[in-house]
Amino acid sequence: MLNEKNIKSLIASGEGYNVEFKVSIPSKIKDVTEEICAFANAAGGTLLLGVDDNNIVQGVVFNNVKRSALQNSINEISPALHCEIYTVTVDSKDVVVIEVPSGDNKPYVLSGAIYVRQGPNSQKLTTVEEMRDFFQQADKIYFDEAPCKAIDINQDVPDNNINQFRALAGLGTTVSNEQVFNNLKLITKEGLLKNGAALFFAENPEQFFEKAVIRCIAFDGVDKRFIEDDKVMTGSLYNQYLQSMSWLKKKLDVRYDIEGAGSQPRKEIWEIPETVFKEAIINALAHRDYYDKGARTTIEVFNDRVEISNPGGLISGIPKNEFGKRSLSRNPLIFGLFERIRMVEQVGSGIGRMRDLMIEADLTEPEFNTEGMFTVTVRRPFDFNKWVDKWVDNLTDNRVNIIKAIHENSKVSKRELEDKVGLSATAIDNNLDALKDLGLIERVGSAKGGHWQINYILP
Repeated sequence: MLNEKNIKSLIASGEGYNVEFKVSIPSKIKDVTEEICAFANAAGGTLLLGVDDNNIVQGVVFNNVKRSALQNSINEISPALHCEIYTVTVDSKDVVVIEVPSGDNKPYVLSGAIYVRQGPNSQKLTTVEEMRDFFQQADKIYFDEAPCKAIDINQDVPDNNINQFRALAGLGTTVSNEQVFNNLKLITKEGLLKNGAALFFAENPEQFFEKAVIRCIAFDGVDKRFIEDDKVMTGSLYNQYLQSMSWLKKKLDVRYDIEGAGSQPRKEIWEIPETVFKEAIINALAHRDYYDKGARTTIEVFNDRVEISNPGGLISGIPKNEFGKRSLSRNPLIFGLFERIRMVEQVGSGIGRMRDLMIEADLTEPEFNTEGMFTVTVRRPFDFNKWVDKWVDNLTDNRVNIIKAIHENSKVSKRELEDKVGLSATAIDNNLDALKDLGLIERVGSAKGGHWQINYILP
């Protein structure tokens, strides 16, 4: 059972993957039971009734009638789930504590529905694909929830990594490291550090998970023939992110806005918005398939584009038409830790934010390949007219317009090219064949599902 000091520690840590606050006991008690069901289907967690969203204790009245109603609602969860429910006085006010275990008999169902925890929120699975993916994950257990038997917390987890996390998460110094780990459910019932915690806090997690690194490669050109730089970023996941961003900054064009800065630091303006890379890299680290031990997350810089790839395609629980609108995570514990340090915003909003930022910067929208390796491709700024003038002497206007249309949308169809260029289907085919013969374009993949690739030669 938690005491007043423990509860104050939880409140100070705020809501997250393993903690939920409710300012009062809702009249619709099922709202509480849905959260309980979601915790049981994930890593377990703690609900505090009587604490508001600003982490302030308001207190509740929890009489026998309300206790009975809550217990009856919990009894509707199948299979049966036992939760510890008790009241603790915090600053002279009563707080109801509900401790939910990570269930041993997943999935837990409430009123015919499955609820799961995604970051700081609970989500109801509504589609067959979502449920199928959950069953697959529940059968083999989330990678980040499994115990890391090889790690020694005292030797392999340095204080500076924990202190870095505490500072980023806004956690005070009055709570011990042990209590922080307990609050965040980073340790198994057997006292072992979980895989997700090892990846997030260990000095060298790659010694336990060899491929859990980011390989950063810069190529001279638009293909992989000539490697200019090749580095492997190691360490905790957050430090891998920092190293990768620093490396990218050296490989891309970055200018500085110093007008009106005064005493403020000069503003960096990346050729591609910096936040686009933040979203893509955090997404790769949080959602990659760590069960795949044969591949690494990669960042590849070409003259015309940057590609960020990670093992594991689109999670089967997300239909393609919902991609970018909804989010399920292969690694909810890791996702929750990134959310704690404010590296993840609204669940499922990252893809849309990347698209919006690229459009605002007058750049081509990012391209997403969700089959096999999940790959994000962002096109670098490109002076199309300068390229045409410098390297192509004998292109007709129609062929320039075709290349321009492909540059704007690599998946443009022949029918769309007819409309854009104003030529017949036969004329489009003839011009495409001529551009292929010149080595300026090539078709990658099938006629229906593939895309065009321009063989840019940058000035």
